[in-house]
Amino acid sequence: MNIAEKKQDFITAFEQSLQNDTFIKLSLGNYKGAEENLKNIYIKKTLIKREEKFSFTFRYKTKDIVKNFSRQETVAYVLNKLATDFHAATLQTISSDLQFELLKNQKILLKKSDTAVRTRPSLEHDKAKNRLLASRNKPYLHQLKITDEDGNVYKNAQDKYRQINHYVEILSSLIRDIPTAGKLKVADMGSGKGYLTFALYDYLSNVLKLDADVTGIEFRKDLVDLCNQIAQESSFEQLHFEEGTIADFNSSGTNILIALHACDTATDDAIYKGISAGSDLIVVAPCCHKQIRREIEKNKAENDIGFLTRYGIFLERQAEMVTDGIRALILEYFGYKTKVFEFISDAHTPKNVMIVGIRNQRDLPDRELILKKLQDAKQYFGIDYHHLEKMTGI
Repeated sequence: MNIAEKKQDFITAFEQSLQNDTFIKLSLGNYKGAEENLKNIYIKKTLIKREEKFSFTFRYKTKDIVKNFSRQETVAYVLNKLATDFHAATLQTISSDLQFELLKNQKILLKKSDTAVRTRPSLEHDKAKNRLLASRNKPYLHQLKITDEDGNVYKNAQDKYRQINHYVEILSSLIRDIPTAGKLKVADMGSGKGYLTFALYDYLSNVLKLDADVTGIEFRKDLVDLCNQIAQESSFEQLHFEEGTIADFNSSGTNILIALHACDTATDDAIYKGISAGSDLIVVAPCCHKQIRREIEKNKAENDIGFLTRYGIFLERQAEMVTDGIRALILEYFGYKTKVFEFISDAHTPKNVMIVGIRNQRDLPDRELILKKLQDAKQYFGIDYHHLEKMTGI
């Protein structure tokens, strides 16, 4: 039996499980496609507004994205992707597992095994999720007006609570890649009302049981005073907030430096502080990219994509990509392994770009090659200087 026939056998079994209501879930793995960092897809039934849908959890290296499809779309997707993008799949029904695997020698493994009778899972879409940080027994969440006194999340704060947990989930996966022995010094630049700062301290100290000293930097004195009061009342002894700007903060000894939505060159200030401190982990989610856009508009370089950048919206997007691309190059120059990825919060907020630098203590960067890439990029786009480049003096 060839690949196409065994693939069709798997699809037929899948369709039959849907028809006779024995379907539990389906997973696709051993991804060989072109989408970066995608690892697996998990498919299950759900009810949305009393309509049957199939919930796809796209699992990436640092995030999960959930999308819902109809039955017809689901079968078509599996048929299209199986044995092309995904070389393995498992179909679970109430009484059996069916495994499909395309081996390296192009042979197909199709194996069915009986199991103990399973209970069909609930189809409720809005059932409670497992969070890294529970809402109960968290005085700071109550004082930040996320929960009531009993730890129940307010209806109008559901999005904020999900967003807090989503950020912590991202950071938790990154913290695993850095040394955490001894005291961990963390700085959250532009901490605002401190939602993430409190949650991160709680996670590091009470979940991971690390010796963490966390500082929130915020220029608005009223927010600094409020957050320090809440930290004290929550008995968070090694969490404190300081009034000031990113540029003025003394980052010496900082292991983890975070700056979410620092505007324009304030993101560069934060990255520079992390580089200067030799931080093990630098995490920024940039906001606004005005400095490079002004450079591009001023010099009006002639290049192959000029037909696009004549339109303002495309020029804006180009400026964003160029700004963050150069930031990533500069981090690599100073010995950081860099990741630039898109993340979407559970709150369905707009897509954001996150730049992550993890200090590489084993391999030395090819600084000459990086400088050439940097100079070529500046020349191509008509850029005299990048703010972070100017600060670091490279």
